Amino acid sequence: MLEEKLQQIRVLLLDVDGVLTSGRILYFTDGDEAKTFDVKDGLGIRMAREGGIRVGLVSGRKSAAVDRRAAELNIDYCHTGVKDKQALLTSIVAQAGCSPAQTAFVGDDLVDLAIMDRVGLAVAVGDAHEVVRQHADMVTKQPGGRGAVREVCERILSAQGLWESIISRWLNRT
Repeated sequence: MLEEKLQQIRVLLLDVDGVLTSGRILYFTDGDEAKTFDVKDGLGIRMAREGGIRVGLVSGRKSAAVDRRAAELNIDYCHTGVKDKQALLTSIVAQAGCSPAQTAFVGDDLVDLAIMDRVGLAVAVGDAHEVVRQHADMVTKQPGGRGAVREVCERILSAQGLWESIISRWLNRT
């Protein structure tokens, strides 16, 4: 059942705080904030995009750091300051020309449950809230911000028979 869901994925949507980051936010006295991103997750996103998977970031918080990371990774959809993730899901699947069943969402906390319930593949990071893990189709071994996204990307690519060709491309890069 899980493998079948992984095979159907065309769009991968990621919560940011607690999924793409560890969930920690550093505030500076000048009002700026900082977040840390794992380079392994970034490479996983690049590989997913190479495999034809569209990737989106969805965050309830506005963040210049997230916008910068999205630009750096050529993210297909970057939405920050989102109050209604379910409405955004409808918009993104329409833009992508796919269905919610062909969409995966990776979350970590209770605010993600509603959208996780509406996608074809609901994923919880390893350190997600217990209730979120219980509602997920898949729970990563890795925690948020430390390789969980990479793990999801690799599982999708493997299930779709694309992993070996991605590895081959990396072996042949000069």
